[in-house]
Amino acid sequence: MENYETLKSFEQGVEHFERLFRVKPETIAHDLHPNYLATRYALERAERESLPTVAVQHHHAHIASCMAEHGLDGSHPVIGLSFDGTGYGEDGAIWGGEILVADYKSFQRAFHLEYFPLPGGDAAIKKPVRTALALLWSLGFDWDEQLDSVKEFCAQDRNILRAQLEKKINTPMTSSMGRLFDAAAALAGVRQSVNYEGQAAIEFEAAADSAEAGKYSFGLNQHTVETRTMLEALIKDVMAGVHLSKISAKFHNGLAEMARDVCLKIKSETGTDEVALSGGVWQNMTLLRKAVQLLEADGFKVYIHQEVPTNDGGVSLGQAVIAAKRMRG
Repeated sequence: MENYETLKSFEQGVEHFERLFRVKPETIAHDLHPNYLATRYALERAERESLPTVAVQHHHAHIASCMAEHGLDGSHPVIGLSFDGTGYGEDGAIWGGEILVADYKSFQRAFHLEYFPLPGGDAAIKKPVRTALALLWSLGFDWDEQLDSVKEFCAQDRNILRAQLEKKINTPMTSSMGRLFDAAAALAGVRQSVNYEGQAAIEFEAAADSAEAGKYSFGLNQHTVETRTMLEALIKDVMAGVHLSKISAKFHNGLAEMARDVCLKIKSETGTDEVALSGGVWQNMTLLRKAVQLLEADGFKVYIHQEVPTNDGGVSLGQAVIAAKRMRG
């Protein structure tokens, strides 16, 4: 919810359903983000009605919603691959490329996509070019003028963006898989600005060559999924004039392999062999099919959304289940 009108509509909807079903809340679950309008509503109403509240981390809620859809009782944890655009992290950063070991009561962040700066914060969502250049800058890559993303800005604008990154002016750190997709799509020449969130990633997926078997490799280092090797190979292909369809396919193939590799590593350490996939990025059917195929071939039981939305439409279910489990002890 981004404005007053949406908030009022939400409040009216809540009142309508409370009357319709003759229910009153015993506990209010809400997102960790302190400035969300929904969070403010939850805290203000809880104080007004003397109700307890439960703050739930966004990506934990995603995985819990997938577990609940499949009727898991939460008696043992699953490996949760929660890939999306934006979710407030426990460290105050913008999460979105999260590999969790989670049950309903708690989670451990086993791995995450390495952080990179997001110049302008949410404003970068509409300008993948900014995310692309920030990712290059964070890894020490040159802004080569052969790249469409670099040509998008004049020299003066590039200098301003570089100064913003160097001085850390409104550049929150993110581990977002959605923003990584934006950056890769921009660097591959798909588009530098979008009309709606995820547009560049959707068009990038649509271009993928299903017959391409190559991949861009991601690195695993302690608790971090590293992007340097992947980005280096992608840029090399772009500079060499490799067709977009092959670049897209190799990016998707590499991500699917990373998902499998990180799950194998966690399985070797914990014995956990159940995997839940949730978050808006899993609307990408190319990535979903490839990842599920690789995981199942290695003996994992994979849970995906079929009735509950994998995007933020399903988060409320996860919040409710987590809150119920915590309140019952």
